[in-house]
Amino acid sequence: MSAREIPREFGAGTRVEALWSRAASLQAGCPLVSVSSADGGVGRSTLVVALGGLLALAVPGPVVAVDATVRAWGGVEHRVVRRSPATVWDAVLAGTALADRGVAERLMQGGPTGLRVLVGESRLTTQRRPPNWPELLGVIGHLRMTSKLMLLDLPTADTAPTWRVLSWATVPVLVSRATVDAVQHTLRLLAHMRAAGVERVTDGALVVVMATSPSTAREVRAVEQLAKRAGIDLVRVPYDPVLARPDALDPRSLSKATRSALTEVAAMVIDRCPVVADSSGASLT
Repeated sequence: MSAREIPREFGAGTRVEALWSRAASLQAGCPLVSVSSADGGVGRSTLVVALGGLLALAVPGPVVAVDATVRAWGGVEHRVVRRSPATVWDAVLAGTALADRGVAERLMQGGPTGLRVLVGESRLTTQRRPPNWPELLGVIGHLRMTSKLMLLDLPTADTAPTWRVLSWATVPVLVSRATVDAVQHTLRLLAHMRAAGVERVTDGALVVVMATSPSTAREVRAVEQLAKRAGIDLVRVPYDPVLARPDALDPRSLSKATRSALTEVAAMVIDRCPVVADSSGASLT
């Protein structure tokens, strides 16, 4: 499949061109990008929609984001355009019909760049509720049959189910605020996972640090450097007022520095996904 045109906002350069080229060469079998964190309120949902929106520009095929927080508040719904009242609960009710792309599309909300988003259920009634983990995993399994790439907005990584979904992911992503405590909590979480034998996560994890102000303290930069020297892949996304607004999120509207950081995150994600061989027969992985 040919690569999509790179939007002018993302310019040129080897890293951007390689990202778009590899995104066009993803193997069959939807890669799963699972996004969690050590702490709450770190910008997880914002990153899912921003990253998903960028990947939707690069990947020739449906890119889907799912609110997998198993709760009735927050999540990705505030960062997309609601075109229907459908939620993840309607996807549960649809069952195996979700394997039909048309059925799945009708339940999705839209992002400005073509990202498909299955938002969470915010009602708690006798008829509607957030799904439990078995129900949610069924939804994910059906949706992967018609998606090219999927991102999951998970709860914090303090439960066994979240650890399991992270360990199943093609790319596990941990989000942190740009504070010393938050980054250290993330590093401790990785250490606990390694001690518990969850090397599938610790060896492949990508840590994304979300800045909350225009300047980042020297102490935070020092902790980040320690993490990188320990072999952890870490990218800091700079503060951007567009990310701070609860509006539909278009990555093309971000500042140049934020677009550059988000492009690096997207490239690291795609670098971890299996791709087909090029025309010479050489593997692109």
